[in-house]
Amino acid sequence: MRVQSLIPDLGYVRNVLVNVYFYGRPGAGDRQWVLIDAGLPGSAPAIAAAAAARFGATSRPAAILLTHGHFDHVGAARALSERWDAPIYAHERELPFITGRTAYPPPEPAVGGGAMALLSPLYPRGPFHLGDRVRALSGDGSVPGMPGWRWLPTPGHSTGHVSLFREADRTLIAGDAFVTTKQESATAVLTQRPEMHGPPAYFTPDWPDAWASVVRLAALEPELAATGHGRPLRGEEMRRQLQGLADQFAERAIPRQGRYVGRPRPWVSPRAVLAAGVAVLAVMLLRRST
Repeated sequence: MRVQSLIPDLGYVRNVLVNVYFYGRPGAGDRQWVLIDAGLPGSAPAIAAAAAARFGATSRPAAILLTHGHFDHVGAARALSERWDAPIYAHERELPFITGRTAYPPPEPAVGGGAMALLSPLYPRGPFHLGDRVRALSGDGSVPGMPGWRWLPTPGHSTGHVSLFREADRTLIAGDAFVTTKQESATAVLTQRPEMHGPPAYFTPDWPDAWASVVRLAALEPELAATGHGRPLRGEEMRRQLQGLADQFAERAIPRQGRYVGRPRPWVSPRAVLAAGVAVLAVMLLRRST
């Protein structure tokens, strides 16, 4: 993986289906940069190599910061924390899920109309134990190792989800509060066609909070929106699309039915989940061979 620069002190890599962000200028010294989210399980060597290429082979982060603790955002967190002797920070309401105490709520595979949603019962939901270096973010909104930034509570996709914002240049790291691809669809995940969407529906248990979080982020009028899934977007067109999502969130993001929207949960057959998994695997193998 090679870090793609977005602005001088922020870059990212795409770890299969999720983005990992690196704060700090290229060549930053030891403890002068921050890793934001930690990708899929097994990705520690690739993330460490990308960090070494950007900051130097012996340069370690001041912190590993988690927007939330879902499996695709914390997969390499413990291994990297131990490798770099770096603390892991998350919102205090997220700590039970990443300190081995509580599993995330069950997913909802019947929403979103795509293979990624159908496969969601197979995704790990914890409880995860990220080790003894886990810390709670300070209540004053400051971000460890990132002067000039503040964290914002943006719950909904998870109870302790946070986003990061720098007022000086209106840069937003949104996590999964909203995303720029239809994450429920395997085709969209593979092609990364830019589209403004609400949080991944299959793992979002609180839709009123999710809506309020998108409204809050749209009101910031960011110049750059760096999301957990999909390509980072910027400029006036991005702001227009984000405001449109906030205005039409009920119609565009909230499922019509499901266990988390107060209606009976549709039944999804295990055969459908298996078939979706086989189809996704076949497409990924085909793309790799071409």
